[in-house]
Amino acid sequence: MKSEEIDSGRSGIQVISRAATVLRSLKEHPEGLSLGQIASEVGLPRSTVQRIVGALQTERLLIANMSGGGVRLGPELGALAQAARFNTAEQCRPLLTELTQATGETSDLSVLRGDKMIFIDQVPGTHRLRTVSSVGEVFPVTTTANGRACLAQLPRDMALNHAKAEAARTGMPLDIGQFGAILDGITETGLAHDNDEHSDGISAVGFAFTDLAGELHAISVPVPTSRFERQKQKIEKEIKRTAAKVQKTMSARPQPT
Repeated sequence: MKSEEIDSGRSGIQVISRAATVLRSLKEHPEGLSLGQIASEVGLPRSTVQRIVGALQTERLLIANMSGGGVRLGPELGALAQAARFNTAEQCRPLLTELTQATGETSDLSVLRGDKMIFIDQVPGTHRLRTVSSVGEVFPVTTTANGRACLAQLPRDMALNHAKAEAARTGMPLDIGQFGAILDGITETGLAHDNDEHSDGISAVGFAFTDLAGELHAISVPVPTSRFERQKQKIEKEIKRTAAKVQKTMSARPQPT
């Protein structure tokens, strides 16, 4: 390969990397940022940011923020995110099926949206007494295994802010110190638990992962509490196997041809 082709390739990779950095900075500021604010956030010259923003606007990945100047994330990102969510569910479906077959229990896939968990797929268990939720159903983050697993993946201040927002919205009491300790335990073990805390008679185990689009998802196994303790060890073993498979799937990258 010629040296000029290598240099061109490196330059292209750098542009993509910088564009991704700009998009991530705006992800944390849905109200939008000015060019100067973006430059300060990402540590790039304003002129460089202006060129990148212009290109992203052409592709509708960014749009002008009419209310306060500057730019914000554009509608095309929503379409890409929707496609990524579909692909994540598609990629995880065989793993959910395997998990259900190994445990006999229902397996759920959900995605974190602000301070809420939204179910996007489920494989029902084989027991007569089983737990079933509807795809699209919204669950809390502080009292569910899947929600806690996702929060434990976030920076601690952000996770606690989500927990506080949920508590304020629902009026449910929340001991921040105790909840922080719960997140510490999840970080240490990789598994989150719900012991009758969300719904009476239902307990659960779950883990979280980041998909290829950078979104936090969780796979959880809800179980009628009447058999949870005797099934818990087996479920945790199988869900750890699933977590390893998900990690391998989500870290996979296309090989160059």
